[in-house]
Amino acid sequence: MAAACVRSGRAPDAAVLVAISKTWSVDRLRLFQAAGHDVLGENRVQEAAQKIPLLEPATWHLVGHLQKNKAAKAVELVDAIESVDSVALATRLDRLVGERGSRSGGPLSLYLQVTVAEDPATAGFDPPTLERERADVLALPNLRVDGLMTIGIHTGGEDAARPTFIRLRELSERLRAADERLGPGLSMGMTDDFEVAIEEGSTLVRVGR
Repeated sequence: MAAACVRSGRAPDAAVLVAISKTWSVDRLRLFQAAGHDVLGENRVQEAAQKIPLLEPATWHLVGHLQKNKAAKAVELVDAIESVDSVALATRLDRLVGERGSRSGGPLSLYLQVTVAEDPATAGFDPPTLERERADVLALPNLRVDGLMTIGIHTGGEDAARPTFIRLRELSERLRAADERLGPGLSMGMTDDFEVAIEEGSTLVRVGR
């Protein structure tokens, strides 16, 4: 990760590792924490609810698809939600934070998931929809939109995902030039392509292996 940051002209610690803890036991994750790492990510609210009380203190991200009926529990459990894929979900999260507060006590951190790879199997805003609807999310008072998230192409080797990451970075730059309420974060890159993602500007990589 540090080498990829340097290759892209950034500081060695410019990208954060979000260690995806799904399927890993609490005992193994405690060893990981003991080695100095405290940013963990879960795909499912149910699994997060079982692990989080046993692994504090830590910073927790939800990275999987969030169903509306799990939103209240997610607000209670995690520090950031990286998979907000609609105005309706964002509005629900905003209402819940307003009613119950957030884990941090302040606005809930979130990332808007974008389907820049045009993969119909992947949830998220397509870029034209995000351009039209982003202001509706950015105006919600109990949320802080720290950036955008995407999933790279799964086939063709790590370099096949590079165009996806370039498109997300360029989209972020264009949207931020119009509205600075959108944060500069880019959650992109997973186990098989995180170095390429960092080279293209990723600030968070989601690695599970």
